[in-house]
Amino acid sequence: MVNTCKDKVREELRDRISDIRKLWRLYRKDSEACDEDLGRFDEYGLCFDYVPRDTFSDQKRGFFRWQLSYGGPQDEFRFFTDENLDPVEIEYWFLDWFDGARVKLCGRDYELLAEIFGDFKELGVVEEERRKALSDC
Repeated sequence: MVNTCKDKVREELRDRISDIRKLWRLYRKDSEACDEDLGRFDEYGLCFDYVPRDTFSDQKRGFFRWQLSYGGPQDEFRFFTDENLDPVEIEYWFLDWFDGARVKLCGRDYELLAEIFGDFKELGVVEEERRKALSDC
């Protein structure tokens, strides 16, 4: 039986949330804190950027992306925001060659990622990434 992204997405999300929660707690206590296995929070993942509407086929909304890994497989969080750039929906995506699945976050997982997004916003990263992406269009 072939495992699809749909079969794997919830377990992958659990693993990511566990790592992120651990790193976020360390970061909040000391921004220079480092986990022996995971490193530092501010070095976790590959990039944070803005993906304008219509970048991908059938993409009707722009979103902010915190890309954690790339290739096969790839995973990322997508933040959909309101006009004030506050998150209104957060999804976790697990993607592999010609396959992909997503989970809409809720509860504690949503609260954690919304708090992290708020930190990115406070640091000016959210507005800067949106500005850069829209100026490239």
